Amino acid sequence: MSLSMKLHVTNHLNLKLYPQTSERSSYADAKTKIRTKAIYHRNQLISQAYKPTMHVSSSFSSSCPVKSSLIEPDGGALVDLVVPESERVKKTLEAEALPKLRLTKVDIEWVLVISEGWASPLRGFMRENEYLQSLHFSCLRMEDGSVVNMSLPIVLAIDDETKERIGSSPNVGMVGPNGDLVGILQSIEIYKHNKEERIARTWGTTAPGLPYVEEVITHAGNWLVGGDLEVLSPIKYNDGLDHYRLSPQQLRKEFDRRQADAVFAFQLRNPVHNGHALLMNDTRRRLLEMGYKNPILLLHPLGGFTKSDDVPLDVRMEQHGKVLEDGVLDPETTIVAIFPSPMHYAGPTEVQWHAKARINAGANFYIVGRDPAGMGHPTEKRDLYDPDHGKKVLSMALGLEKLNILPFRVAAYDTVDKKMAFFDPSRAKDFLFISGTKMRTYARNGENPPDGFMCPRGWKVLVKYYESLQAEEASLQQAVLTT
Repeated sequence: MSLSMKLHVTNHLNLKLYPQTSERSSYADAKTKIRTKAIYHRNQLISQAYKPTMHVSSSFSSSCPVKSSLIEPDGGALVDLVVPESERVKKTLEAEALPKLRLTKVDIEWVLVISEGWASPLRGFMRENEYLQSLHFSCLRMEDGSVVNMSLPIVLAIDDETKERIGSSPNVGMVGPNGDLVGILQSIEIYKHNKEERIARTWGTTAPGLPYVEEVITHAGNWLVGGDLEVLSPIKYNDGLDHYRLSPQQLRKEFDRRQADAVFAFQLRNPVHNGHALLMNDTRRRLLEMGYKNPILLLHPLGGFTKSDDVPLDVRMEQHGKVLEDGVLDPETTIVAIFPSPMHYAGPTEVQWHAKARINAGANFYIVGRDPAGMGHPTEKRDLYDPDHGKKVLSMALGLEKLNILPFRVAAYDTVDKKMAFFDPSRAKDFLFISGTKMRTYARNGENPPDGFMCPRGWKVLVKYYESLQAEEASLQQAVLTT
């Protein structure tokens, strides 16, 4: 189904986002390649060689010079909501005089996501119209009638006391967990937070044990407040990793600097093993075979909230560094950066958000595998989502038509060749599947995985982390026994 047909089908949606800027993005003249049909069939990558230009304009010529800014951000221009330095004193005084609401750690993660333009064209926490569109249709309709994907509601919850404190004020100041002024939310709208509906629509279940729900939603207030966001200064964590937190604008500039003619993004929340590397290197090889001269890999680990048994971000980043140092991935053709979004573990619903955000970052290819953004069912011994649905949904999702989806082949450990290889069903007994859970169990127990599963120095990072974790747990247990 073409985009125009899809827009016709959804024509009953008469909701609007913010006015689209009249200033054309510097990326609007960039040549791009788009997919025109579902591409999750067997010959995945070959079907990406489409020559049509982006659907947002008919003025592009096939003779345009190839640029790395291959894909226009949603809405035509990246959102940047950080107050200019020259206005910060004035805006800080304004924020100090307003009623205040306090942000949680995860709220701050969303402030960073919104302010840097990952959710472009969204300019703040969602008002009710945007929330309902996102929750029920996984997209937002622009004033010009175009549709952008927005599968996850990006909202800010407040309690009754905060709602009463805000009163009738049209604007509100935002205070971080440590009491520092973060920004201003303008022209606000307060509306009911129906938690059950939000959880059911986002996760497809209300079963207990959903990590994001327990961390963020269960104890949140019964109201949502939306409005236009102004951030007083760039969000920094000062954790030694801020240099990895490249904004969409910074990534696009880096792609241009490297003269990329294709950018393929790979998201993960686990350490990189040789199966991941096989997939990434094979993708680059096939892009070269298709005629691209300089495809660049965006290795983009998720850096926001993750569940408690996932490997922490700082450990993962150290491990990723060893992968590049050992030459498993080529540093000259790889950019490692942090994607600052919190993780929902919402399967096919969430993977659309992951793909959409990479459009805004400038990637025109997105690699998707088995059960993206999924998890085990919290109360039953099964996957929460069908492992094939994520890639199928991405191939059909409204607002993602300009992004090339690359479903990758399944990789597993070949016990004969003693290395990670693409799974061969004709000799299935020769392959060992090592899940993220099994990998973490190996490291936690001080066991080595099979030779060739992960680069040795990368594995040592994981073992060192779990050794320190076990020592810390033992020390705490000892402290309890002695009290």
